[in-house]
Amino acid sequence: MIRTLHPATDLPAVAAFLAEAADYWLLAEGAAPGPTAAADFFTDAPPGCDPARSHHLGLFHENRLSGLAELSFGFPAAGDAYLGLLILTPRLRGQGLGRGLLAEVESRARNAGAGALYLAVLDANPRGAAFWAREGFTRTGVSREDEHGHTIRRLVKPL
Repeated sequence: MIRTLHPATDLPAVAAFLAEAADYWLLAEGAAPGPTAAADFFTDAPPGCDPARSHHLGLFHENRLSGLAELSFGFPAAGDAYLGLLILTPRLRGQGLGRGLLAEVESRARNAGAGALYLAVLDANPRGAAFWAREGFTRTGVSREDEHGHTIRRLVKPL
């Protein structure tokens, strides 16, 4: 089941999920998610995007929050959608559940009128890059280095 998450009711479940999926933050930031990470999930957005318009989705497997996705609108340009996060708990990766969560994200982006879905992937995450390539995302040619020394590449999928 995939549903919209709300900070008033789902913050503890998001915090527990982030602790379980800390491997990604260890890779990306060199540290486990901090005490504000769950609240930040509901308020972070790409530049120029309104977090109040973002979709914060949870994938539930066996009645347990097992995946998160955050979809924003208006980045990199008006009319675009941006997938700021899509992650599954390590115990469920590689079982096809990410594809289902992505399908829901793509459907919501299309329904909002977005013509393309963008995201960013770390070069240090080849498994993630392979997933995005299998799902039809291609490099845009835009990349940058973050404060942790990672190269981050922007990908796009026409909707």
